[in-house]
Amino acid sequence: MNVDISVLIPKLNEMPHLTRAAETAGFDALWSSETKHSPFLPLVLAAEHSQRIALGTAVAIAFPRSPMVTAQVAWDLQAYSQGRLLLGLGTQVKAHIERRFGMTWEAPVAKLREYILALRAIWDAWQNRTRLNFRGRFYKITLMTDFFDPGPISHPHIPIYIAGVNPGLIRLAGELCEGFHVHPFHSVLYMKNVFLPALEEGLRSAGRQRSDIQLASTVFVITGRNEREMDAMREMVRQQVAFYASTPSYRVVLDVHGWGDVGERLSYLAARKRWQEMPALITDEMLAVYAVEAPWERLGVALRERYEGILDRIALYYPFRSDEVDMWHNLINQVKRVNEP
Repeated sequence: MNVDISVLIPKLNEMPHLTRAAETAGFDALWSSETKHSPFLPLVLAAEHSQRIALGTAVAIAFPRSPMVTAQVAWDLQAYSQGRLLLGLGTQVKAHIERRFGMTWEAPVAKLREYILALRAIWDAWQNRTRLNFRGRFYKITLMTDFFDPGPISHPHIPIYIAGVNPGLIRLAGELCEGFHVHPFHSVLYMKNVFLPALEEGLRSAGRQRSDIQLASTVFVITGRNEREMDAMREMVRQQVAFYASTPSYRVVLDVHGWGDVGERLSYLAARKRWQEMPALITDEMLAVYAVEAPWERLGVALRERYEGILDRIALYYPFRSDEVDMWHNLINQVKRVNEP
C-alpha cells in the first residue's frame, strides 16, 4: 500500500519546503486539491523541488475547464516532472457547477466519460501526430494546427484518476481510468457492498482486471500524541463528517449503515446554515465507522489493518508538518511493514 500526502490547502510559498520534506519522509505521492487555490500551480513548484515523488491533483474540477485547457496544463506538468503526473478529475455537484463556476450541469457521468476520451484524443494528436477529430455529445474538438501543437514528450502516458461516491462514476473508472479517488467520507461496508461491486462491473465491461486500477483515498483519522490532542481531533473529524454527510449526493454512504435519516436532518440544518448544530448528530459509533482512531505510535498499524486489500494508496486527513519528518517516516514504515520481523 502506497502512503501519500494530501495538501488540502496548497499555498505556493510553502510548496518547495513542504515537497522536499515530503520526499525525505518517504511519501509515494503528493496530491494537491482544488478548494481555495488552483490544484495545478503548486505541482509546478513540487516538480521543481523533487526527483522521485509522484504529483497529482485530488482533484481538479473538470467541467469548468475545456478538455483542451486541462490537456495542455497536464501535458506541460507531465513533461516538466519527467512523467510523475497523476491527473485526478472530479465532477463536483450541481450547485457548485452552476452557482460557483457559472457553468451548465448535465449528465455528469456521460459528460466525464466523454471528457476523458477527449483528453486522450488530444494527447494522441500531440504525441503521434494523428488528426484531431473528436466529436461527442458534449464536446467537439477538431482543430489543431502546428502553431498550437506542443508536440511529443518523453512520458506521454498520463494516468487519469476520477473521484466520486455513487455507482455511475465508479463503473466509469473501472471502464476507462487508471485510478479512482475514494471520497474521504466512506466506510469499509460501503466499499464492500457498494463500491467494489460497481467497480468490478466497470472492469468487466472493458475486459480489465482489478490490478489495472489503483484505489486512493484521503482517510479520516483521530490521532495525537496525548489524550488532549486526540480529543481535539475527534471533534474536528466529527464536524467534517457532519459537513460531508449533509450532502444529498453522498447519502449512499449513510444508507448502507441505516443512517439515512441522520443525513436528512443534516441536510435540513445545512440548508438553514445551522452549522453549529450539525456535529452533535454524528455519534461516536459513526465516528468509529468513518475514521481510524489510534494513538500516533500505533496509527500505521491501524490504517493497514483497516485498508489492506481495499485501498492501494492512502493519505491522511491530517496536516503534515515539515518539522515532523521522522514521525511521518515511522508511520509510513508501519503501513508498509518495513523493519518488521
